[in-house]
Amino acid sequence: MKPNQILNKKELAPSIKLFDIYAPDIAKKCLPGNFIIFRLHEYGERIPLTINDWDRQKGTIRIIVQEIGRATKELGNMNIGDVILNLMGPLGKSSEIDRFGKVVCIGGGVGTAVIYPIAKALKEKGNEIIGIIGAKTKELVILEDEMRKISSKCYITTDDGSYGKKGFVTDALNEIISSQKIDRVIAIGPIMMMKKISEITKLHSIPTIVSLNPIMIDGTGMCGGCRVRIGNQTKFACVDGPEFDAHKVDFDELLHRNNRFAEEEKDSCKLLNQGGKDE
Repeated sequence: MKPNQILNKKELAPSIKLFDIYAPDIAKKCLPGNFIIFRLHEYGERIPLTINDWDRQKGTIRIIVQEIGRATKELGNMNIGDVILNLMGPLGKSSEIDRFGKVVCIGGGVGTAVIYPIAKALKEKGNEIIGIIGAKTKELVILEDEMRKISSKCYITTDDGSYGKKGFVTDALNEIISSQKIDRVIAIGPIMMMKKISEITKLHSIPTIVSLNPIMIDGTGMCGGCRVRIGNQTKFACVDGPEFDAHKVDFDELLHRNNRFAEEEKDSCKLLNQGGKDE
């Protein structure tokens, strides 16, 4: 086996793929909440992905990727036996794993792949886990079996009502909060989802953690692309996070900055479909 070689590939849902990669140096050190940065080729972007699982004995890590931009589409096209050019990690601060009590773990879309190792570690620490998985449609629900195994109860919501309850993860969260005392909430998914959850839990004074890894570029604190306003301070998601106190995150500024390069990403994806390269 070669370093960074893909050993397993599986499609979990349309445009969402799982990869097991041989990366023994990363596998022996990674913890829940850590991420990697990958670069597929000389002209490739640096893209952050949270480590979903690992096997220290086999020297493998597992990542789950949704094909949205050019780099993730290119990764999705790779196959077993292919080698990724650069793989750096584990990066970021690991999750705070302690005995908090009753913890609601919320995954929106591919955010479920990020919340799972955290929820699993919290369960092993003695917490009661209540899971919430949100997706647009039934076919986009991922890791349901895994989340159900570690949760005392697991709620599924879909935007169109094709599976579970029709609605959003915020609806399920409101239902849970209205019926029992919750000691902590961890939410990972689209920025707007995390913003809405933060607003709900702030009203109830429930400590809440969110992960901001999708906004990262460099992964080492050098480029400044992942700066975010936390309270009255500027932080970098890659080295100060990626997890932060949700009630201190300036989500409005974050949403504005996160959409700055949307048009450029569309142009890059169009170039990929035409068989060209970014230079």
